[in-house]
Amino acid sequence: MTRQLIFSHGKDSEPWGTKIVALAETARDLGWQCESVDYRGIDTVEGRLEKLLAVARDLPPAVHVGSSLGGFLAVAGSKSCAARGLFLMAPAFELPGLPPTPVCAACPTTVVHGWNDDIVPVEIGIRFARSQGATLHIVNDGHRLHDSLPQIQLWLSGFLRGFP
Repeated sequence: MTRQLIFSHGKDSEPWGTKIVALAETARDLGWQCESVDYRGIDTVEGRLEKLLAVARDLPPAVHVGSSLGGFLAVAGSKSCAARGLFLMAPAFELPGLPPTPVCAACPTTVVHGWNDDIVPVEIGIRFARSQGATLHIVNDGHRLHDSLPQIQLWLSGFLRGFP
């Protein structure tokens, strides 16, 4: 089976930003193929979700990695995409202007959140992780999680090793 990973970046980020480049390197070192969806220029959640579903349609079932709004999208598309797993960083749930928290596919899920997140309160990540029975890592970091990137790479590596 092809080991495919799909990245979804945050609202104001880009498909191959610092975090995704580092995490893609970790995944590729383990033999995973990586795709990063480019949501730039798409202003609506619905439009971004359509883009994710279109990209995923042309790929084998994948593990989805999402940051902030990309985490929301990974979960929102997880059932339609038959996600094999979800690795979410500071997922943007319960925020003004966003749809309600989507229903998550039944698959292995890990959430990483920063204690000092000033965009998505850490309590939101804790609630989501608890509701899904997900693995939860909380770090002494902010929303972008850049200071914790080496640790997140280790957690992603461990997560991906759980898949054939």
